Amino acid sequence: MPLPTVAIVGRPNVGKSSLLNMLAKRRISIVDPTAGVTRDRIEAMCEHDGRYFELVDTGGFGIVDRDDLNDQVEQQIRYAVEQASLILFVVDAKEGTLPLDQAVAGWLRRFNRPVILLANKVDADNTHTEMGEFHRLGFGPPLAVSALHSRGADPLRERIVEHLRELTEGEVPADPVMKIAIVGRRNVGKSTFINALAGQERVIASEKAGTTRDAVDVRFEQDGRTYVAIDTAGLRRKSKIADDVEYYSFHRAELSIRRADVVLFLIDAAVDVGQVDKKLASYIAEQFKPCIIVVNKWDLAKTLASSDDYGAYLLKTLPGLDYAPVAFTTAARAKNVQSVINLATELFKQSQTRVSTATVNTAIEHILADNAPKQKRKTGKIKVYYATQVSTCPPTIVVFVNYPSRIEPNFERFLLRRLRDALPYPEVPIRLLFRGRRASQRTSGATLGSKVGGDA
Repeated sequence: MPLPTVAIVGRPNVGKSSLLNMLAKRRISIVDPTAGVTRDRIEAMCEHDGRYFELVDTGGFGIVDRDDLNDQVEQQIRYAVEQASLILFVVDAKEGTLPLDQAVAGWLRRFNRPVILLANKVDADNTHTEMGEFHRLGFGPPLAVSALHSRGADPLRERIVEHLRELTEGEVPADPVMKIAIVGRRNVGKSTFINALAGQERVIASEKAGTTRDAVDVRFEQDGRTYVAIDTAGLRRKSKIADDVEYYSFHRAELSIRRADVVLFLIDAAVDVGQVDKKLASYIAEQFKPCIIVVNKWDLAKTLASSDDYGAYLLKTLPGLDYAPVAFTTAARAKNVQSVINLATELFKQSQTRVSTATVNTAIEHILADNAPKQKRKTGKIKVYYATQVSTCPPTIVVFVNYPSRIEPNFERFLLRRLRDALPYPEVPIRLLFRGRRASQRTSGATLGSKVGGDA
């Protein structure tokens, strides 16, 4: 049974995003004095008194969007209201009733949904506000809150739960089986990809670069299992970040990568791989995230290159993601989108795989016996004693050697490549850690395979 939804609606700059953050008890929506920061529907699951509901932040009603996305923003507000079980209508207690508040009230009455009127920005008990004028909006006396200072949060949660009590039996919603971050530079088709997954216009997709600002979590179901897809703002060079909103968007995208189980790294097939793509690839690799390089808009480029040639091009330009499989999609037609999710599920399974210490040591013994590279520096021979997997997501293997500081990058890369071939996680990153052993252990233990290194 789907969770009941509560939509937050109001004109620009009344504090809707701050209200979502207050009720969700964590920072989700970007809060900025700039009008029109929120464009898409931002969702957060909330719980109070054993009752769960989906809280939905929306863009400002009547906003004059600087990128001329007014119609798309208002369509997202309409979607949220049509699907809502309850509406939180937010007004600014300091500014009083404005004509646009009256317009929002008249528009909401068309939908015949229960409404709680909230007078926000009542920051202190002695704040002078004229609450009586809000009665004219037709939704009864307002509930005074301060989203910025979390004033009135518990009474508001009680009111919400009271309205929703008949719609939810207190069941705990299923956790998503996988979180998927969709990342890439501007205008590569991330929002279009999300909409293809959700089967609806869940986020605004536009040819204008920079449409998405927040990281938007979109829950969707396939084969009875729940997933979360995270749409992120398109990235560009830090030197070109224009304002605070872009700055927050950039860091939200990085956070989305860190909290994802699998990253879908979208590349525009019609545009050469650039510096932003390379930096993003490096960040994904640094976080040891399973990754699929999704070459989107393939319909525009497949006449110029074969998939094999393009795959070789990516391997050359993004060597840090040499483990990542490549998929070719046309998100605008939902082509191959489902196969990407199937592949992401397989990668997540690989990253969760744990193998026995005996299996790891057998693999390393065979690897070292087969032309292991020589150390470039004459730093003494490296003895590999044994290895063991210590964790998953990512698979992490500790290799015990006599001199960890003498391990050179070429040997580490060789070992990683060969381990990926030998162990049951061929397409996900492996974290390899080299550790020393105490002197008593070094003298008593056998080594694996051959010694590695130059002359002492």
